[in-house]
Amino acid sequence: MMQGAAPRQRREPVTVTVTGAAGQIGYALLPRIASGAMFGPDTPVRLRLLEIPAAVRVAEGVVLELEDCAFPLLAGADVFDDAAQAFSGANYAILVGARPRQAGMERADLLAANAGIFAPQGEAINEHAAQDVRVLVVGNPANTNALIAQAHAPDVPERRFTALTRLDHNRALAQIARRTGAGTDEITGLTIWGNHSSTQFPDVSQVRFAAGVQADIAALQDRQWLEDEFIPRVAKRGTEIIDVRGASSAASAAGAVVDHIHDWALGTPAGEWTSVGLLSHGEYGVPEGVFSSFPAISRAGDWQIVPDLELEDWARARIDASTDELVAERDAVRALGLV
Repeated sequence: MMQGAAPRQRREPVTVTVTGAAGQIGYALLPRIASGAMFGPDTPVRLRLLEIPAAVRVAEGVVLELEDCAFPLLAGADVFDDAAQAFSGANYAILVGARPRQAGMERADLLAANAGIFAPQGEAINEHAAQDVRVLVVGNPANTNALIAQAHAPDVPERRFTALTRLDHNRALAQIARRTGAGTDEITGLTIWGNHSSTQFPDVSQVRFAAGVQADIAALQDRQWLEDEFIPRVAKRGTEIIDVRGASSAASAAGAVVDHIHDWALGTPAGEWTSVGLLSHGEYGVPEGVFSSFPAISRAGDWQIVPDLELEDWARARIDASTDELVAERDAVRALGLV
């Protein structure tokens, strides 16, 4: 009788809570989590999905599809409309669901509306998530929504809260690869600074290429291209996709979430960094108390801001413009008593 291969030793399941699970990003994201793309081929995942009552049935339909994919690593998936239940035991919380900006809505109104979502979620994470919980805020305005959620989870270490700027990072990587002829996996040293908005600053000053790569390095020194094409295109890529696709970027956002959590859980490659929205304590002159994108590495499940990078004056001015926007958002939610 032929003997089969020894069963692979797997870890205990990681519990991942995803909000807004019935939306486009959730639909693109959940199969990738269940497939092992986020935590690797030896780590089962247990999904806990949070939705508003009106969308619960849609989320349940997504669970049926996940079941039909027969993912070996999927240890279960449940849908809730109660935050306390959804975040119970969560090791990772991915906050996707947010109030979109509608016609005639001022930014202050948008911030107030999202506070009604992210403040209670922060409280539920504080009270019900696992002690090692790590939180990624995706729903826009992501940086300030992260600030609101973090402010309502006082027992969770602040570095456990992050805002997604990996999507901007990946977009910039793709544009650099297209410009220089290098592969995206052959480019390091890129940084997104500031807010996940049109004011963000994709910084190529530290970009390096892998040894032996045939790349047009001089193309990145073209200041006109940087200012007139590269920076605006990265910052406004979401709008470009809506104009072409007729819907917002879901697959690329889901891919960025996977990349962000994968690096957080398993570590960034040696000698490389990525871009992460983290609470500032004055690093690089960024005002304290805002979630700004920084260059960061992940070691043992913790993000560390890369220190001592040199910034040219024109880069400093762009970073200041973006962080001024973050300060204005912080002050707006502070005036509402939310942080």
